[in-house]
Amino acid sequence: MRTIAAVRGFPPAVRLLLINQLGVNTGFYLLIPYLATHLTDDLGMSAALVGLVLGLRNLSQQGMFLIGGSAADRLGARGVIIAGCGMRTLGFALFALGDALPVLIGASVLSGLAGALFNPAVRTYVAQESGDRKAEAFALFNVFATAGALLGPLLGSLLLFGGFRVAALTAAGVFAVLTVAQAVVLPARAVPRPAGSVLGDWREVAGNRRFVAFALAMVGMYGMESQLYLLLPHAARQATGWAGAVGLLFAAGTLANLLFQLRLTRRLSERGGGRGRWIAAGLAVSALGFVPPMLVAGATGEHPARLLPVLGGALLLHLGVMAAQPFVMELIPSFGRAELTGTFYGLFYAVSGVAAAGAGAGVGWAMDTASRTGPAWLPYACCTALGLASAAAVARLHRRSSLAPAAREQDPDPDPDPEAASAAPQRDPRSLSETR
Repeated sequence: MRTIAAVRGFPPAVRLLLINQLGVNTGFYLLIPYLATHLTDDLGMSAALVGLVLGLRNLSQQGMFLIGGSAADRLGARGVIIAGCGMRTLGFALFALGDALPVLIGASVLSGLAGALFNPAVRTYVAQESGDRKAEAFALFNVFATAGALLGPLLGSLLLFGGFRVAALTAAGVFAVLTVAQAVVLPARAVPRPAGSVLGDWREVAGNRRFVAFALAMVGMYGMESQLYLLLPHAARQATGWAGAVGLLFAAGTLANLLFQLRLTRRLSERGGGRGRWIAAGLAVSALGFVPPMLVAGATGEHPARLLPVLGGALLLHLGVMAAQPFVMELIPSFGRAELTGTFYGLFYAVSGVAAAGAGAGVGWAMDTASRTGPAWLPYACCTALGLASAAAVARLHRRSSLAPAAREQDPDPDPDPEAASAAPQRDPRSLSETR
């Protein structure tokens, strides 16, 4: 009930985008987790070709986030959201309608490009429409996204009884409905005429030292979060010898997010102390989440009780992400001009994608090393070190006031213009993050 009341307090556009995220994750997880099995078992593709199809989807999404963010700034977030959902409708429909490799590659690229378009655009729209409640809006965003990530695989597993094409067409139908709903409900906003070129925008964002430092400091969060799909499932299977243990990890994390995300964000917001403080604390908690499974790594024998440290570690990882992520999303637009909000989100997600891929490769290497000659605790120690390093980096930026949204506006002007100063409206510095 509390969540419903919170949703009702936002404008209709934000409410639609929350439901939109539920639908996006439902449609995505309804199909993508089963795609590799379809390509391998149903179509008889080699592992190399499966890797090519899946890799092109990731590459076309992660590599194009910056373009999607710039499109949201220059064309308007509404149109880019609609175009992205429409493109994913087409991409998922192609998965259902064609088995030839060129068709599958086209479907994979289209579905990836779609995510590169609407992911930065949706966050841009939410940031612009939620006013001084950005952190709460992004907390709700996480709740709806998590619910979709839970609902999608359950629905997909049922639809697969009718075959992969039924699941793919249903996923395409979900995105088609979302596309129509956005076109009908999302209000159009006037887009200021761009003052410079796209490359100029990119140079401005990439040249923002405060923002780049923050984006690099945050690589630990996405590197650790990616281990929910690699290291921790491996630990659960190794501890119990039961493949179903992985499902328990996801179920526990989903339940924790649904129950505690909104109240945690509200509580931390009320306590104050600066967003950077809670982001750093969240990163540290996530880093400590790898300690419990590290303590039982390499233990001989399999026993259900050994799942408890792994489960406890996964919950700590979720708790840390829940504490940090809404404030991260809230801070990103505050680093520069409001006209470049989408570009800031686009570059941030591009950096995060590289971080997740790099962490996956590094942890994978540590897991291989541990299985051959190295200590069993090595991959967990690497994740803990990565998280603590990120927490320390964010804490340092916070202490230097590099994360304060009003830092630039509060800098003294070396040659102030008295006439301009007297004409400028006076604002409370605390409101600057709310009006970006």
